[in-house]
Amino acid sequence: MAKKYFGTDGIRGKVGEQPITADFFLKLGWAVGRVFANEGKGFVLVGKDTRISGYMFESALEAGLSAAGVDTRLLGPMPTPAIAYLTRTLRAKAGIVISASHNPYYDNGIKFFSVAGTKLPDDTEHQIEHYLDSTMTTVDSAKLGKAKRVDDAAGRYIEFCKATIPTGFDFKGLKIVLDCANGATYHIAPHVFSEIGAEVIAIGCSPNGLNINDASGSTKPEKLIAAVLEQQADLGIAFDGDGDRVVMVDHKGEIVDGDELIYIIAQSRLTTNKLKGPIIGTLMSNLGMEHALTRLGIPLLRANVGDRYVMEMLTEHQGILGGENSGHIICLDKTTTGDGIVSALQVLAQLHETGKSLHELKSGMEKYPQILLNVKVEKRVNPAEIPAIQIAVKHAEQTLGENGRVLLRASGTEPLIRVMVEGVDTTLVTDLAQQLAKVVQNAITA
Repeated sequence: MAKKYFGTDGIRGKVGEQPITADFFLKLGWAVGRVFANEGKGFVLVGKDTRISGYMFESALEAGLSAAGVDTRLLGPMPTPAIAYLTRTLRAKAGIVISASHNPYYDNGIKFFSVAGTKLPDDTEHQIEHYLDSTMTTVDSAKLGKAKRVDDAAGRYIEFCKATIPTGFDFKGLKIVLDCANGATYHIAPHVFSEIGAEVIAIGCSPNGLNINDASGSTKPEKLIAAVLEQQADLGIAFDGDGDRVVMVDHKGEIVDGDELIYIIAQSRLTTNKLKGPIIGTLMSNLGMEHALTRLGIPLLRANVGDRYVMEMLTEHQGILGGENSGHIICLDKTTTGDGIVSALQVLAQLHETGKSLHELKSGMEKYPQILLNVKVEKRVNPAEIPAIQIAVKHAEQTLGENGRVLLRASGTEPLIRVMVEGVDTTLVTDLAQQLAKVVQNAITA
């Protein structure tokens, strides 16, 4: 059954526009409270990133939960994966994250974790939506929920992160630049990496409510590249606003994206005989990663775009490693969700084990040029149902052969057809992408 409010990763939008309003979050807190109050006593964790609207939505959720008779534990600014971890280890009924991830400050959203530290199952989201469309009530005053702050949340999560790599590893002499995007990792990541012995230069660690993801972080690593080169650092690490994504920069100032990081972590698990199942990528994962993994004897399976779908395939195929080229990486042998800090630590562990630089570690994988063009459409259409487009796609695939790939898909959020072509030859890939985009535009217009 289709959901009215929940998307593939919670609810997100512009602050002040439905459903990202204080009154909706009040009702949402009450609806969540009603669902979990039915399961008996317990509390719900609430954390957020650093955007200014988090204060408003935190208070609204707390009030709604209280009205439903459920206690709240407030975490304050914490990375999304930290809230997943704390929900599990503190045995909370659920964890709530107030965040719009890599979006600008004027957006916000909400997502949930179960007591197991994973995304809520569909039936629970349907139950929440049932109460959202019901009349809000308040329990008797004696049964109202109480709220208090979890004072040691940051320390708990810092220790957890460090414990995901061997205690004997000493990174003394390693110089790292960290870009925390003025987001939720600002008071966590510098401690984690300095406490394992590295010399840390931190940027993007001065949040003011308005500068989260502003020309910084994993989606805009230009400042990190400049800082790595200026400081002559060994590498740089950038997180997004809520800390579930990571990209890195090597000592030459070259970006190491999610696909390359997954390849490095896969190598680590393979050499220690700890790799289980296939690697799960997405439809957008670079063909170069697939070929590099094949050379190692590791199969790659592709899920639809979105960490929820990656997780579903990992579970189905009993894998432990997967993710997206955006840097959303899931290491199920270490944690239950995508975690930027934990993923970066796994890469550092491989640096330590091999004695190689980040630049050397990524060299086993050659990223193929990938051209992505967006074609605007008046209404949503399925390109697979238009013969002229399919003929053009087949021609492009035959031209590329085994050294290339074509993907056309309708956007799930915008009236766009996304045309992606990748292959060895940049000129050929660009020409084919432009030709396909023109065919798509003409076919849809006709």
